[in-house]
Amino acid sequence: MALTGLLVGLIFGFALQRGRFCVTTAFRDMWQTKRSSYFTAFIAIIAIQAVGVAVLDATGVVHLTHKALPWLAVAVGSLIFGVAMVLAAGCATGTWYRAGEGLVGSWIALVLYGASAAAMKYGPLAPLNDGLRSVTAPATTIPATFHISPWIVVAVLVIVAGYLVYRELTRPRRTVATLPPTRTGLAHLLFEKPWHPLATALIISAVAIVAYPLSFASGRQAGLGITTPSANLANWFATGDSTRIDWGVWLVLGILFGSSIAALASGEFRVRVPDAGTAIRSAIGGIGLGIGASLAGGCTIGNSMVETAQLAWQGWLAFGFTFLGVGLAVRYLQPRAARSVPHTLTSAPAAPEPARVPVSA
Repeated sequence: MALTGLLVGLIFGFALQRGRFCVTTAFRDMWQTKRSSYFTAFIAIIAIQAVGVAVLDATGVVHLTHKALPWLAVAVGSLIFGVAMVLAAGCATGTWYRAGEGLVGSWIALVLYGASAAAMKYGPLAPLNDGLRSVTAPATTIPATFHISPWIVVAVLVIVAGYLVYRELTRPRRTVATLPPTRTGLAHLLFEKPWHPLATALIISAVAIVAYPLSFASGRQAGLGITTPSANLANWFATGDSTRIDWGVWLVLGILFGSSIAALASGEFRVRVPDAGTAIRSAIGGIGLGIGASLAGGCTIGNSMVETAQLAWQGWLAFGFTFLGVGLAVRYLQPRAARSVPHTLTSAPAAPEPARVPVSA
């Protein structure tokens, strides 16, 4: 059953690459250009997933449990992670999928992300990680805190997401000059036609929901997650401990392979070597991603997308501090030239992109 993680990862990575979907883009655009296409898509994923998770839990397909909230580690770690996302030009998942496109800067960030996460979870920095995470508050989920049905919170999420989606779809569409299509039919839809952020969100939502029963069936009681699998993979490389290779490790490897397949098939795979400054930023960002996500107990997927859909305080606290961290990095650390360029739908402003640019509503 663990190999189903590879299949889920392949689909996930393919959708991420073709949809140009990275949470760094979603958060950074809100601070930098006030464009909300990807942010709205991200909220829609949370809402759709929340419905799916509530159904799975209510029907007994999965049984979710939550520990006391490690508020200090979540706040500090998420803030670090948000800053690191901008430095690395991608969140944890974005770094995996962009590595599959041939970006050497993402390769650097990815290796150091996995290594630093392993050091925090299993290595010399584990005492620091465990110490900060031992500072907890007696809070788990929003429904448990307020003694209400989870369906009330889910309904609120759906209403908010529905409003944001409606607003996004009713905005005037920009007209962008494009080259004539060279493919037809399914090949055109899969590999050439730009994917709308909301269409990508629907695919990612389905992947996120399906991940629960498949992961649980393998013995890993969690949904989508990137940081612990990345740390486990790094640990396996260092020690050869095959017990670290679980459903989650196959998931992240699938993201890499799925992204590569999409990039190669669409003609977007290119090995792109960064300049020295970008390489250094990628390295620092990768280390920050690993440290921050380990402290926070998850990245923008494990926390800001999955824990939020589970209505856990950890997810929403992480969401807020990660968003703040991105804002601080955009304001104080992002190169001035990058802050002034016109809006693009990429997650790595320093790297050249193909001419294809998705048009958001």
